[in-house]
Order: sequence, then structure tokens, then C-alpha cells
Amino acid sequence: MAEAVVNVARRINATVEEGRDHLDLSNCKLISFPDGVFKVLSSVSDNIRVITLADNELKAISRKFFSTFTQLRELDLHGNVLTKLPDSLEEMTQLRSINLAKNSFSVFPDKLTEVTTLERINLEGNNITEIPLEKLSAMPALKWLNVMSNPLDANTQSALKSPPKFDILLTKES
Repeated sequence: MAEAVVNVARRINATVEEGRDHLDLSNCKLISFPDGVFKVLSSVSDNIRVITLADNELKAISRKFFSTFTQLRELDLHGNVLTKLPDSLEEMTQLRSINLAKNSFSVFPDKLTEVTTLERINLEGNNITEIPLEKLSAMPALKWLNVMSNPLDANTQSALKSPPKFDILLTKES
């Protein structure tokens, strides 16, 4: 446990000291985003454009996370155990790409459809049965949606046969 804390601290300090525009906290055994990180990163949070929290054990992302990192362009949360996203996600007015693959979503996170700048959504390997195609089609910037390896119901699968204005990955291409 102490080793994980040291690892997180080292990565955060490097981000601050080097003025990086990305923060990589992947594979840090995080159960939640550490509150102390907000203070440490407060001076540079406006400069951070990419955050990777992949392959942790995150069960939730706090409202404070989204209201702190409002300049994010990319957020990688794949390989966690998330089941929902907070309402504050809509504050992400710069977000272009979100990776939620291999989490525990059983319902499509509707809040994603309120982020008008999103171009790429990856939900591969969750337990989603329905996707809100109408809402997704209304998203002005959306270009790509990956819902491979989800148990989509028959209605959703048939609705996907008439192609929307964005690319959808449903099955692995052979």
C-alpha cells in the first residue's frame, strides 16, 4: 500500500514540476481519486489536458474531479469498476475522448450525451444492453463509438442497422 502511495505522489510531483499537460495514474491500485491530489495540482489543473486512470479499482469518480479538471481533452478510465458517472460530467466543455472500456456499466451513461465536444466514446466490454441512439445522433462532434463486447438487446442491434452519422464498433473486424 505504501508503495502505491509513493508511486502516485511521484507521478503527481513530476506533473507539477515539469509542467506536463498529462497526468498518468494508471496501475496505481486506486479505489478513488485521492483528495490530496486536488490541492497539489491546483496550480496546474488548468493546464492538464489528458488524465489516465486506467487499470485501477475505481468505483466512482467524484463531482470535484470533473469540476477541477475542466480543461481535459482526454480521459482514460478503462479497466476499473465504474457503474455510473456524476452529473458534473457536463462541465467538461473541452472533453474530446473518454475511454470507459472494461468497467461495470450496465446502463449507458446518459451524461455522456450532454458533453457536446465528445468525439470518441469507448464503452467496450461493459454490460450495456441499450444505447440511446437518438441522443447520440444529436451529439454534434461525435465521430466514433465502441460498444463491442456488450450484451446489446435485439432492439438496439436492429436500430444500429441503419447507420448513424458516426462510426460504431460492434464486433471485432476480421
